[in-house]
Amino acid sequence: MENSELELKESNIATQANYDLIKGDFTTEESQEILSYLINKKINFHQLKSFSTEIRFGEVDTKSSKRCEELIESKAFISKFIQSAKEQGKTLRIKSTVTIEAI
Repeated sequence: MENSELELKESNIATQANYDLIKGDFTTEESQEILSYLINKKINFHQLKSFSTEIRFGEVDTKSSKRCEELIESKAFISKFIQSAKEQGKTLRIKSTVTIEAI
């Protein structure tokens, strides 16, 4: 597993795994496309989860609603950052590792 790392306990059961989700140098256009896509998918996930909770239980999923707000703020910040890099003629290096833990 070249782009991943597993942490094993004595029983050889994986308790943690790390995977490189994004790793590379990208144009500002590519960076915007990649990051917007990921953030939009996460926003959509939380919106659907909140909607489902509201329909099934008649209450708002406050954790998902809060996470949507955080993601929307992050998306705006990232877009400004990328726009600034574009204006400066820069290329962007993006690294994103996903860590999964058995808890």
